[in-house]
Amino acid sequence: MANEWFEIADLDHFWIRRRFDALQRFAGSLIWHAGEMAEIGCGHGLLQRQIEDVYGRELTGFDLNEYALKRNVSRRSKLCCYDISAMNSAFHEKFDIIFLFDVLEHIADEGGFLNALRFHLAPGGKLILNVPASQWMYSAYDRAVGHVRRYSSGTLQVTAGRSRFKITNWSYWGFPLVPMLLLRKFWLRGWKDQSKVVSVGIDSRTPSLNKALGILSKCEMIPQKLMGTSLLAVLQAE
Repeated sequence: MANEWFEIADLDHFWIRRRFDALQRFAGSLIWHAGEMAEIGCGHGLLQRQIEDVYGRELTGFDLNEYALKRNVSRRSKLCCYDISAMNSAFHEKFDIIFLFDVLEHIADEGGFLNALRFHLAPGGKLILNVPASQWMYSAYDRAVGHVRRYSSGTLQVTAGRSRFKITNWSYWGFPLVPMLLLRKFWLRGWKDQSKVVSVGIDSRTPSLNKALGILSKCEMIPQKLMGTSLLAVLQAE
């Protein structure tokens, strides 16, 4: 993930708020009843902080990006600069829920990554992930932030199956934002200053626009199977 993303995405950003709202509607009951939880690719801790504030739960955070970890906003969750491929025995089958939020799309070797993740997941545990949806929306912004791909429910099902995971539930979200992402795709196509693609692609510009986009983003039911800019799913090891 480009470091500029961590400077712009914060707890008040409409997309971060809507992502968490979608998670609550989609899988909030799983969070309430889980034992130990972790987030792989926690970055600067936005999801950790949201879960701490709403559910009063800790969420152990793993990441390799020291720039992001130094800016982590969680208040009480543990942080580890850790590569899951190391498969430290201290974390073997430790977590009942692992969150993988906007990480898998950055990974070239999806199978190897998911197999390493399985080492950390308790028997019967669940992987809750969020990924960008719809490959036809792939744009210069995706390339700039390091996305290898975007997903549909079908391609995610294939990816999960190859690593012996099954999808037990899924939902698109972000349907009202589809026109905005299409506009972004065509706008950035001719963008000459590549150093500003990330900031142009995610910055909500003003508090008023951020608020308006937040209201717009809520104009959908969750779960929904039609279309969206992102895809939430619950996976379980077979």
